[in-house]
Amino acid sequence: MSRLFDANYSCIDRLHPSDLVKTATYTWRHLLHPCSYNQAIACTTQLKRQPALMCVTLFLSNYNKRTNFLDDLTGFLDRQECILEAERLSTRARYNNSTLCALWISLNRFREVNTSFGHQAGDEVLARLAQRLAEQVSPAHPIARIGADEFLVLLPDIPLATAMALANRIHSALREPLLVGRVTWRQSCSIGLAKLGNEPGIGLLERADQAMQEAKQSQGALLTATAIGTDRDSQATTLKREELSIEEMLHEAMENGGFSLQYQPVIDVISSQVVACEALMRCRVRGENLTPDQFIPVAEKTGMIIELGDWTLLTAARTAERLLAAGHPTRLAVNVSRAQLTAPKFQQTLHALLTVSNLPPSLLELELTESLFMDASPAVRCNLDAAVEAGLSLAIDDFGTGYSCLAYLKDIPANKLKLDRTFVKHLPEDRKSLAIVRAITRLAQDLGMTVVAEGVETTQQRDILMNAGVNALQGYLFSRPLPETRLEAWLSSFEGG
Repeated sequence: MSRLFDANYSCIDRLHPSDLVKTATYTWRHLLHPCSYNQAIACTTQLKRQPALMCVTLFLSNYNKRTNFLDDLTGFLDRQECILEAERLSTRARYNNSTLCALWISLNRFREVNTSFGHQAGDEVLARLAQRLAEQVSPAHPIARIGADEFLVLLPDIPLATAMALANRIHSALREPLLVGRVTWRQSCSIGLAKLGNEPGIGLLERADQAMQEAKQSQGALLTATAIGTDRDSQATTLKREELSIEEMLHEAMENGGFSLQYQPVIDVISSQVVACEALMRCRVRGENLTPDQFIPVAEKTGMIIELGDWTLLTAARTAERLLAAGHPTRLAVNVSRAQLTAPKFQQTLHALLTVSNLPPSLLELELTESLFMDASPAVRCNLDAAVEAGLSLAIDDFGTGYSCLAYLKDIPANKLKLDRTFVKHLPEDRKSLAIVRAITRLAQDLGMTVVAEGVETTQQRDILMNAGVNALQGYLFSRPLPETRLEAWLSSFEGG
């Protein structure tokens, strides 16, 4: 370790003091992780140069606060830190007139490992593959986990031909047989290679991603993109840049309190009473409102959806507690993602929020898509069973928009089914949609479920859905989504009227 420090800190005495923290971050990222904290402290005593010792000690003193840029499973950089590192290295490459290459590595068919052996086994396989990848890459070259089964390697001062050779070695190393349970698995991968042109670091990552996508379509061939991009790629590049921009805005919104919840009431057709309110996430950042269609897919892809989902559950639970104290025992429904239900700490989060909020579990409902209900993985099943055991109710959201399998309905632990708005928006004119609504309503009620129709905007839609036997309605006809500050007043007015 001391030889490694000597090699990497040969010029540290010449650093400006303002760069010391950056150097310490680099030290931890590339030299110390994943050694233990105590080992890291011991290593610093081997440094003879005072500036180096100072910067590393300064960094390690905030050890617990600084590990959030690392992926928990692999120890690699996370996605956001990778973007920052790419920008730093691209600036350095242009200043020094040197090269910078990027390898974007995607594991092919890795979902089959999770499906066949479970997510815990999948994590173990991913960690072993990450170790193989790390063994092929110099410690001086940053590695990031850029997606669930995707990695990125940044190669400063490396010629294109050398980067190509490294890509081939990585491809071969990952392809070596791997024992999963009693099955031998050979992991194939698709690799995209890009060399920095006259562009920012984010542009380099975009082209590496594009090259990987082309490699995947070409059955794993290694592709190289050496220019900034062609007209053929411009649309894909623009979309990727927009996605990365939204990701940056999401991080900013999380740091500055840009997320909020609004609540849309659900009305019982017989009693005309509010039986629930659905919590809908909103995002406002830089004076702009991002729509859920814009930010939810990006949050899911980057893994931010887990933190956002936990925040939504806790915020909704606290809102329900305040409504209960104000005399409105209103059930709040919260959408839950696949990433949340496969997260190891989902049950802990659930029990913690019920304890903190002191909320009766019956006033909290989890809404899941039909495809998630039909997920047979042990993690999803276990977490759904735990939610029901804790006293929460479950609802199938947006029913009819996925790949519905009626055989699964009899075993689903849900007590509510929500018809997607696509079946409602053309009523009463669309007789085929009405026939589907009637059939699904009858089937769900025979299975003991309550049926809710979403997207109700007109009195004609209300009347025909009531005649079709739907139990409850939700939509602009009754109320637009309301912030908590207005929800209590609306409930008082509605119940009073």
